[in-house]
Amino acid sequence: MRLLLCALASAAPVAAQQDVQPPRATFSSSADLVVLHVTVVDRKAGFVAGLPREAFTVYENGRPQRLAFFRNEDSPVTVGLVIDSSSSMARKRDAALAAGLAFAQSSHPEDQFFTVHFNERVWFGLPPSQPFTRDLAAFRGALQRTEARGRTAFFDALALGLAHVERGDAQKKVLIVLSDGGDNASTRRFADVLDAARRSDTVIYTIGMADQYDDDADPGALKELARATGAEAYFPKDTRDLTRLLEQIARDIRSGYTLGYTAESRAPGFQEVRVDVAAPDNRPLSVRARSGYMRQGGAEPDAPR
Repeated sequence: MRLLLCALASAAPVAAQQDVQPPRATFSSSADLVVLHVTVVDRKAGFVAGLPREAFTVYENGRPQRLAFFRNEDSPVTVGLVIDSSSSMARKRDAALAAGLAFAQSSHPEDQFFTVHFNERVWFGLPPSQPFTRDLAAFRGALQRTEARGRTAFFDALALGLAHVERGDAQKKVLIVLSDGGDNASTRRFADVLDAARRSDTVIYTIGMADQYDDDADPGALKELARATGAEAYFPKDTRDLTRLLEQIARDIRSGYTLGYTAESRAPGFQEVRVDVAAPDNRPLSVRARSGYMRQGGAEPDAPR
């Protein structure tokens, strides 16, 4: 299983865009090794680093699992920004661009970046010859390949981001979504992309960008994606908060732990996962990790949306 990260950002007029149709791939995780990316915070919501391996206990379907590996260093990730470029984003795209650049500047210097933009169409910010970049100038250009108009194919864009992030070199993969969560143009259903996320090790952070003009907003979809993949959903009241939130996400990514175990069960379907942490000094801590994953052969447990 691998981790997938994708983020969205937007700004400026676009020229010579290339429409991209999300692949009709079947997402599955057939490997025995289960990889979890875990964030630990204290009561003040401060990120807690430096905990030993012995502080963590992982349960699959209620049964404790033996850790096969443990990592807590600041390692590069592959990150995608998935950016809503529909008409509802017209008033917000400049703030989204600035926040996307601030995120990149706060990230690990060896991180790989890409962007996916969408209105009723879906396209990459980088050219076909350059699937990822570590260069901030190239990333700025990728953010700017957008225009705020049209309807919203959010689910198709997320499917494309999930597929593309798998091509990255980093073991940890993240998607960051800037959208109101609504969809009125996709060929896919929400259940399809939620299933795809559960079959990957992708961490999906979501930032809700709805306002009083967004009749199609669906904050519940954004919350469910983040919760299922061990991330957070944010709903800023002011676009001026975007930069602070994306810098916080960058710190979150760099402060996390990676745990791996070999699952004892081989049963197909959704496997529930829980991570507990006990600090050596007994201070209360909270853990954020994916709630489970789909093993190959399973069916999506939630009703279609």
